[in-house]
Amino acid sequence: MKTGSRSSVFLLAAAVCCAAARIPPGTPIQIRLVTELNSSTAKAGQKFEALVIAPVVANGRIVMAAGTTVAGHVTQATAAVKPDDQAMLALAFDEIRDSHGVKAAVAAKLTSIDNARESIDSEGRIQGIVASKTGSGRLDQGINKVAEKYPDFAGILGAVKQAVLKDTDANIDFKPGVEMTVALTKPLEWNGAASVASVSAIEPQEALFQLVNRQPFRTETRDGARPSDVTNLMFLGNEREIEAAFQKEGWSPAAKLDPTSKLETFRALAEQRGYQEAPVSVLLLAGQPPDLVYEKSNDTFAARHHLRIWRRPGSFDGHAVWVASATHDTGIDFSEQDRTFIHKIDSHIDLERAKVVSDLLLTGQVRGLSLVQRADLPQNMFNATGDALMTDGAMAVIQF
Repeated sequence: MKTGSRSSVFLLAAAVCCAAARIPPGTPIQIRLVTELNSSTAKAGQKFEALVIAPVVANGRIVMAAGTTVAGHVTQATAAVKPDDQAMLALAFDEIRDSHGVKAAVAAKLTSIDNARESIDSEGRIQGIVASKTGSGRLDQGINKVAEKYPDFAGILGAVKQAVLKDTDANIDFKPGVEMTVALTKPLEWNGAASVASVSAIEPQEALFQLVNRQPFRTETRDGARPSDVTNLMFLGNEREIEAAFQKEGWSPAAKLDPTSKLETFRALAEQRGYQEAPVSVLLLAGQPPDLVYEKSNDTFAARHHLRIWRRPGSFDGHAVWVASATHDTGIDFSEQDRTFIHKIDSHIDLERAKVVSDLLLTGQVRGLSLVQRADLPQNMFNATGDALMTDGAMAVIQF
């Protein structure tokens, strides 16, 4: 592999190996639930399992492979029964094991839940929302006040509200697929697999460099052509391979932006719940709308992983070329400029690039993987809605 030149391409994955490692406290581990957890049915002692979904890094090297299993149990559960109740779940993490049967006791604390409406307290316990504080709950309170003077009219309002909105279920309901991050609270002595199946660098590297650097690196808004998101991923493969890989990892195709999806978006916001196929705004690349749009969410409309994918002219080594822009929505704000609600994104967009790469590697369908530098890409920009964008400027290229 060439190094020290403009054609440098860096391999992101390694071959299977096992090496003893002492993983220090505080090391984060990203996991995905395999077992459903619900505060209305969970009991202390109930067991659950999760999958490690990204390589664990300590002291500058990969020390644990993605695909490792984490086992734990519920230590405490409180259901939300009344509108003012707050659900709670406390989890303990007990053991970690790999596919070769290597096991180790683990001590860890939950630190975050991906794209969740819930919060985590200082002890690592999951704290639910309060139904009476949601949009749906506040409407109920307003209707109850009207009923004090105008009971018949309140009945009509209540019927209209029930026809449009559902009562919010404030219980913590995490289906298989919900992703979390835990941090070790004690050192972990690990002798299991440190990395997964070998993935080769994509060849020829000089041709790949030229291909990547010919691609437009900035999307634009449909109205006004304002520069927006940065392209940070390339896929080499056919549409069927791309669709199968994302769907296998729990990514959903986004719905088109139309009256039906707008109404469902309103419902999701008012009921404070998720919308797995929520529409995304249309961004253009070289004047074209995306060919594919995928997202991964949980139980709130406010946060989601999502990416737009465009088919590009030509091919590479017989493979169709696709370019994508991936960002992580982390909240909702009101844009004075656009006079509408907009998503705020995580400015560190390289993290979202890594998220997509890690997910696709888990499918076992990736044959080649390289990180290609782009010579003229700025490392600090702003998107169309004013969020800062920070990047090392490279594009991850995945060959199926």
